[in-house]
Amino acid sequence: MAMTREKIVELLNKDLSLEYSAAIQYIQHTAVMSGAQFGDIIKELRIHANEEIQHAMTLADQIDFLDGVPTVDVGKIYTSSDNVTMLKQDLSGEEDAIARYKTRIEQSEELKEFALAQQLRTILAMEQEHAMDLKQALGK
Repeated sequence: MAMTREKIVELLNKDLSLEYSAAIQYIQHTAVMSGAQFGDIIKELRIHANEEIQHAMTLADQIDFLDGVPTVDVGKIYTSSDNVTMLKQDLSGEEDAIARYKTRIEQSEELKEFALAQQLRTILAMEQEHAMDLKQALGK
């Protein structure tokens, strides 16, 4: 099936809803995570939360530019009372985002939406950085 502007808007709106949920999840996790050994990663996750909000703003602008309406739906949010489980939930979200954005970049280029592809590459690089931070915190 050929990619259309309408289809990519629909997919970007799914990505947007997951950026919202990632930001909320990070905010919640940093609030409830505790323990001295988690101090550094808590600081890092606060930065991640802000970066996810930046990603959401970028996606919303791109969706608007493509004549779509940015969604206000929020994706699923995962919570836990266990620090390690929270970090694994966050890593899983980042790995999902990385896979989605790699696909989305290819789809953007297929549509010759090169500026969109460039914006998505910037987001992808940050998501990969987030995944590395989380893997390090998990000792992977």
